Amino acid sequence: MIRKTVESVTKALDGVEDNMTLMLGGFGLCGIPENAIAELVKRNVKGLTCISNNAGVDDFGLGLLLQKKQIKKMVSSYVGENEEFERQMLSGELDVELIPQGTLAERCRAAQSGFPAFYTPAGYGTEVAEGKESREFNGKMYILEKAFEADFAFVKAWKGDEAGNLIFKGTARNFNPCMCGAAKITVAEVEELVPAGELDPNQIHIPGIFVQRIFQGEKYEKRIEQRTVRTK
Repeated sequence: MIRKTVESVTKALDGVEDNMTLMLGGFGLCGIPENAIAELVKRNVKGLTCISNNAGVDDFGLGLLLQKKQIKKMVSSYVGENEEFERQMLSGELDVELIPQGTLAERCRAAQSGFPAFYTPAGYGTEVAEGKESREFNGKMYILEKAFEADFAFVKAWKGDEAGNLIFKGTARNFNPCMCGAAKITVAEVEELVPAGELDPNQIHIPGIFVQRIFQGEKYEKRIEQRTVRTK
């Protein structure tokens, strides 16, 4: 059995350089690769293009990279909850590409499956379609969207084994699965790493063939993005 484990997040990010394109799983603050993001901050890599559903909050998640101005371009579907993101975008410091959420997921899946492009009706007739090829199918208009091209994909799973097989927990199973195998190198961080063969094959969400490196993360904060409480 091929072992894909690396001893630390430092080893897991070998090869990450300035001006690369990175995919980062998660939805809001749920299921984000916290250890990988912290290591990117520590290495101070610059000029990054980050593909992620959103950019975290000001002091957590991708917001930490934005604080140090390490991100050159964000490719996202939602950009709320982050004042620094808003400031950089409105000032022209940050290039932003907004994509319908389903299209974002499908561009990940297309890259994962080896499809160069696909047609979707989402965004036709709006700014999203500007400069893109359009075509009619069965009386309905579609636009051509291209698969992402990324250097690294960083994903977070609940449990994984030494062969790279992954199991996600609850809503952390969001953009993480479709980003696995969608970049040249996929790095998975897990809360629990077990020997190969210990996971129930029927429970595995992503087979190890889509993962090149895996390590056990630590100190997950699992913050709540918007806390709302009821008075008595």
